[in-house]
Amino acid sequence: MSIGTFTVRPLDPLEDAELLHRWVTDPKAAFWMMQDAALQDVEREYLRIAAHEHHHAYLGLHDGEPAFLMEKYDPRYVELVGLYDPEPGDVGMHFLVAPTDRPVHGFTRAVITAVMEELFADPAIRRVVVEPDVGNKAVHALNEAVGFVPEREIDKPEKRALLSFCTREQFEAARGASA
Repeated sequence: MSIGTFTVRPLDPLEDAELLHRWVTDPKAAFWMMQDAALQDVEREYLRIAAHEHHHAYLGLHDGEPAFLMEKYDPRYVELVGLYDPEPGDVGMHFLVAPTDRPVHGFTRAVITAVMEELFADPAIRRVVVEPDVGNKAVHALNEAVGFVPEREIDKPEKRALLSFCTREQFEAARGASA
């Protein structure tokens, strides 16, 4: 069964702000840590990301309709500075699936797979790094399903995080195992 087609486009911080605001303030997005954000806070955050040389945000589309948010960042300059020793070809990633009243079985896993495919489409990327909240058990399971291996817990200013890595080979092996 095919879930559909996933594509990504650069996020427009002003045009997409209302949509993002609905997503990041939804109760299911608690780990995004923007529950109390005003629309202007969301605009400001994504304008900041858009202006950053080493952090990029994308709107993910499912069959042409907005369905997820994807961020990629260079961990040498953003999020993980001083918390681990980056290797050449490392890229950091965040993703958020849009809240829905009609969940589709397997959709979130299909989204994270599409995100990983998008990242690894760049031949310079050798390894994806993530740092979800230690309490976000659902995303830990999703990460492991696509090949991430937890390394250790780290303390970030805003949370205790589970530092995990996924090489291109680990992703391919996980994808092959689930086929």
